[in-house]
Formats: sequence, structure tokens, C-alpha cells
Amino acid sequence: MAPAEPAGSGERGPADLLAHLATSLALLEIPYLVTGSMATIAYGEPRFTNDIDVVIALPEEKIDAFCDRFPSPEYYCPRHMVLDAVQKKFQFNIIHPASGLKIDMMIATDSAFDRSRLNRGKRIATSDDEFALFASPEDVILKKLIYYQEGRSEKHLRDIAGVLKVQAERIDRHYIAQWADRLGVSEEWGLFPEQ
Repeated sequence: MAPAEPAGSGERGPADLLAHLATSLALLEIPYLVTGSMATIAYGEPRFTNDIDVVIALPEEKIDAFCDRFPSPEYYCPRHMVLDAVQKKFQFNIIHPASGLKIDMMIATDSAFDRSRLNRGKRIATSDDEFALFASPEDVILKKLIYYQEGRSEKHLRDIAGVLKVQAERIDRHYIAQWADRLGVSEEWGLFPEQ
């Protein structure tokens, strides 16, 4: 996890921004999961990232309250873009201009996989006294398999290998195999035979 900026520094590091997001979503009772590179680092091998990717089940009736937690000019989070993303089940960004940091907020769909992974979130410490809900290591691997299938970027394979190495026997390979079949990434999952 990238180190937080010192309190009172006037800038936010990734951990600070994530903590503010996690606190806001908990207060508003909005289901979410941290995924992507930050989740890969939480479960796998350390590497630097400024990326914060979050899956969120944001209902339209909570958009105003959500946007109020990210006011201008400290943040760029325009309501019309959030509403459009929610209605189209797409994504929007929250930008913190002072630091240049960005959160990619992906709207959860009603797919069986999104329902499953939202129910399997893991509470992980992001600092001494801050926590956030992360996608399970199995669901992080499954999304990385999908991304690898789509773009063939080797970084996704490295990320998966790192999570498998660090988590080892704690990984539920049966769960991954079942979902890999349903998601059409069994061939990609086959690149990681059990040692």
C-alpha cells in the first residue's frame, strides 16, 4: 500500500484518498469493493501504484449525498457525470486536483459475478486505524483473467502470479475454476496449474 501523506500536508496520498472514500461509503451505506492494482498489492507482491479502482453499487437516490462528500474545488466529481454512469452502468472518475490522484469508480451491474463479489468483500487495514473493503483475492484474480483475455497484457499475469504466490493455500482454487468456466476464462486460468 502506498504510504499516506502526513496529516496537515495539504495533499492527499492514495491511502488518504481511499480512507476518505471508504469512510464516505460506510456512512452512506453504499456497497463497494476496492479492486485492480491496489487490491493486487494488498494480496500479492508490493509495487507502486497511484491507481484506485473501485466497484460501487450506487443507487440514484444516493447520488447527491455521495457527491456532497467530494465537493468542488477540492474534488472533481460532477453530479451529471455520476448520474450518467449510474444510469448506463458504466464508470466515472473522482479527481483530487491538488495531488493529481484519481479514483476510477465502476458501477456494479446486476450480473451474478458482480453480486457474488460484492458479497465476498474483505475488510483490510489501509493504515493503522483505517479500513476499506477489498474484493476477495479470488475475485481479483478472476477480473485479472478477464483483463488479460481482453488485452493480453502480461502485467495481469504477473499480478495473478504474485497473488497466488503470497496467498498460496488460502486461495479457493475451486471457486476460481467454477467462475472461470462461467466467465469464459478457463483457458487463461489454465496458465496457473496448482504446484
